[in-house]
Amino acid sequence: MDAIRLHAFGPPENLVLDQVPDPVPGPGQVRVAVRAHGVHLLDTTLRRGEATGGPLPLPALPTIPGREVAGVVDVVGPGVDAAWRGRRVAAHLGATPDGGGYARLAVVPVEALHRIPDHVTAPDALAMIGTGRTAVGILDLAELTATDTVVVTAAAGGLGTLLVQSALAAGARVVALAGGPEKVALVRSLAGEAQEDRLAAVDYRADAWLDEARAAVGQHAPEGATVLLDGVGGDAGTDAASLVAPTGRLVLYGWASGAPNRAGDVDHQDGKSGAAGGTPDVRWAVGPRARPWGDLSTLQERALALAADGTWRVVTHQIPLAEAARAHRELEERATTGKVVLV
Repeated sequence: MDAIRLHAFGPPENLVLDQVPDPVPGPGQVRVAVRAHGVHLLDTTLRRGEATGGPLPLPALPTIPGREVAGVVDVVGPGVDAAWRGRRVAAHLGATPDGGGYARLAVVPVEALHRIPDHVTAPDALAMIGTGRTAVGILDLAELTATDTVVVTAAAGGLGTLLVQSALAAGARVVALAGGPEKVALVRSLAGEAQEDRLAAVDYRADAWLDEARAAVGQHAPEGATVLLDGVGGDAGTDAASLVAPTGRLVLYGWASGAPNRAGDVDHQDGKSGAAGGTPDVRWAVGPRARPWGDLSTLQERALALAADGTWRVVTHQIPLAEAARAHRELEERATTGKVVLV
């Protein structure tokens, strides 16, 4: 079968299309003919060999990257109900650096399978298995209401597009930060006609963007926003945190910039810090200070349901499997919108 393999750590071009033996499912497993393969920023870190201290160890080489797949079950292993054969499914392959997701065929434990609703595409379902479940977990932690004014960083990304839509659906006002005119236009398109007056999209690459964002926040919340949803960290995330009122909620779910949000360096317990006395309420959704997420399969089902009923418009950036190197390069250059998917 076709598979993308990494033989040496380094630049995107080290991802090459190889021919490898077809996998055979064992007891309790199925084989999926994959139609969509998920790509994460973490995949690029592992590819570079820079994962020391990260959530996953470096893989043994050569390796087939990828931990999310969607497609059709073509073979069932011993002990698996034959009714799975021919079903459209999506699955997360687990917290492993050797996921095997960048391949035409993938072996998956039957308990990891989720059926794809008839009117949901494989790329959209794929996006819900990892990115969607993360968005659900973040939103559970954020506890958004119609009284909130919410700042969202990386608003044109896979997570950001979902968080913007959910904040608007909750009735909140949203100040969405995105990089470049095209991404800003995409974010604006996420608002329904009745929501347009509650969404301000700001280009954080423009001069004086922070002043523009502060003015947008001030239209609804003169004392500052009540919530920050930030997965960027570093200087940009820390600047965005300055838009939040002293007792606001900082919901932090990563540091795509390479450094954590400095505003999150507050004493806390169980993923939250107290907001009394003007101290921000810091809530970590991922990382060593995060609260337990609970059952991931349930989060995945909830995300799929939100895509299926139209609550979420899923935005994907699709690239052919054979061009996985381009997908990594564009992701690292921040030239993508929505969830990056190999097809």
